[in-house]
Amino acid sequence: MAASAGARWNHVWVGTETGILKGVNLQRKQAANFTATGQPRREEAVSALCWGSSDETQILLGCADGMVRHFSTNEGRFQGQRHCPGGEGTFRGLARAGGNLITCVDSGILRVWCDDDKEASSSDPLLELRVGPGVCKMRQDPAHPHMVATGGKENALKVWDLQGSEEPVFRAKNVRNDWLDLRVPIWEQDIHFLPDSQKLVTCTGYHQVRVYDPASPQRRPVLEATYGEYPLTAMTLSPEGNSVIVGNTHGQLAEIDLRQGRLLGCLKGLAGSVRALQCHPSKPLLASCGLDRVLRVHRIRNPRGLEHKDEPQEPQEPNKVSPEDTETDELWASLETVAKRKLADSRQSQGTPQTRHKKKRPRSTSP
Repeated sequence: MAASAGARWNHVWVGTETGILKGVNLQRKQAANFTATGQPRREEAVSALCWGSSDETQILLGCADGMVRHFSTNEGRFQGQRHCPGGEGTFRGLARAGGNLITCVDSGILRVWCDDDKEASSSDPLLELRVGPGVCKMRQDPAHPHMVATGGKENALKVWDLQGSEEPVFRAKNVRNDWLDLRVPIWEQDIHFLPDSQKLVTCTGYHQVRVYDPASPQRRPVLEATYGEYPLTAMTLSPEGNSVIVGNTHGQLAEIDLRQGRLLGCLKGLAGSVRALQCHPSKPLLASCGLDRVLRVHRIRNPRGLEHKDEPQEPQEPNKVSPEDTETDELWASLETVAKRKLADSRQSQGTPQTRHKKKRPRSTSP
């Protein structure tokens, strides 16, 4: 647990599968661990993160146990939590709209909760929507907090107005059949609202980037681009909003132009599947993390170098050697002892090496 005074100086926040919230200070190249219970627990795995306030002094964590925990970046500690039941699976989206909390889980249950302190104990949601099973992502429109988009595996892109009806205001239509007249499968992995526009962009598990315009009567993508051969798992908007950076299951990163659908360039990738990407709102910087447990900060359009690379370690007791390390050391020691013993036995059986004299060949005598 890091000191509370240093929490506000962290530049990047990362949630882990062991329930730890990590704050990384890029200038000092240090990482601090924060937990709600004082120790890491996989039951509290973090599956969703969002800011709880516009001044970025509060972070909301959606955890595997159904809790949404509140963390104060000023005080460096968890201030409270709220149980948000309903549906099955982990959180696939988390957002804050005024005093309300928006959650969405795998099974497609989207709920709006009153998150005021006075009514935080109430277990009844203000609104419940069924957005379809297999949800991979729920994303809030930053310009219109009451608008959210959802999508997933065999769950087409939909846009919902949480102040309107229980039907989506936009429902995307699948693309036309392929050249073999076969249906194209749907797998929306990530979604973003394009700034100063009604359009949305998605990335799919079939390595496609698509742009949708709800004003289009066809409801199909108005632009489509493909990258690589592997499923795209994460996406973020560039600071200008004219391109996106995507990552796939093989750790590859690429920037795709949204005006022409062309590849602008590739960045130095990860050693494992990409789990999350986030661009700085104004600077050409990108933060990435994945299964290799390394946080990287890239400078966009400069793939040769990294601004920062951090490999945070899980908290361990000081001066404590793990049982696996002890067993490994004992095994190597026993192998060395056996090798030395065999060498000594071999030398004893052979005795002291004798000097070999070269025999002289007898001279031949003439008859």
